[in-house]
Amino acid sequence: MTFSHVAIAGDISRHTFGQTETGRIVESVKLSNDNGVSATIITYGAALQSLILPDVSGAHVDVALGHATLAEYVAKRQFMGASVGRVANRIAGGRFSLDGKPYQVTLNDGPNALHGGVTGVDQAVWDVVEAKADRDSAQVTLRLVSPDGDQGFPGRVTTTVIYRLDDKDQLSIEYQATTDKVTVVSLSNHAYWNLAGEGSASGAMGLTLEIPAASYLPVDQTLIPTGLFTAVEGTAFDFRTPRAIGERVRTASDEQIRIGRGYDHNWVVERTPSGTMHLMARVTDPQSGRAMELWSDQPGLQFYSGNFLDGTSRGKSGQLYRQGDAIVLEPQAFPDAVNQPAFGSVRLVPGKTYRNAMIYKFKSSR
Repeated sequence: MTFSHVAIAGDISRHTFGQTETGRIVESVKLSNDNGVSATIITYGAALQSLILPDVSGAHVDVALGHATLAEYVAKRQFMGASVGRVANRIAGGRFSLDGKPYQVTLNDGPNALHGGVTGVDQAVWDVVEAKADRDSAQVTLRLVSPDGDQGFPGRVTTTVIYRLDDKDQLSIEYQATTDKVTVVSLSNHAYWNLAGEGSASGAMGLTLEIPAASYLPVDQTLIPTGLFTAVEGTAFDFRTPRAIGERVRTASDEQIRIGRGYDHNWVVERTPSGTMHLMARVTDPQSGRAMELWSDQPGLQFYSGNFLDGTSRGKSGQLYRQGDAIVLEPQAFPDAVNQPAFGSVRLVPGKTYRNAMIYKFKSSR
């Protein structure tokens, strides 16, 4: 069964989450509905800090990894629930060209730039533009202005993100960005999910996953896509029917699994972007019955199986986050598209608006 949808009202509460070393106040904004579902967003990194979800027995569990304090977010950059960009994922060598002019982005992932370089949007304090609630939903809008030349990217880019929780237990996240100069933009959200609970002793590898994609993008030794579109059939990357994540995450015979230390690859849900919302993934926890569908208008889905969680970060429940304790599902343009024309364009010009919309649909059943 699904949660009741009778006499629902959205609600918002705002609190101080912490203060940066420079004196900036970081807020937390909690969106709630009458079904017992709530999402807490912090202005540091415009990050999803918590998602409370009940099951059919009435037990309320936080299914999104995160920290209890601002200091823990600042101390170790793990993109925990964060908005990522200007360009999500990896750029080979941190280099690209626009209209014949070369650009170099700061390097923070070996020889490559990852999620915007050394200082990405995940480390910025965003401004709350609006927070409102009505009988159907609660939402908050945040904004960040990135100056021309930030991390090596051209253009002054203004980004907004809207988090909205509705009475059907759907959390939507929509990014929009504009620029005053030709540039590249590809934003996404890096929420870590474990439907068994963020402090679950069993981790997330028992979750079942479905990705409706017939191909994926294999990577080189530095996790940059090789440029090939490879069929998932007959490989550890075939999730067209639901499979337990842990079933093949340590398949030593698969070179791609060895390179990524698990899954850290992009699935080709659409070869050519349609601009319409479509299913990206389904995740289910067989034990609790909690389930999540992810829909987006993006062509690619980066699935990361929490390979680099190493037991050095403490979660909200007081437990240490270990390898495989969560998964990340990031709707986005294909990685390194700035250097690979076959992957489509992430070019943004003045007068146009970049968009990435995603919806997480939560249910619980037995």
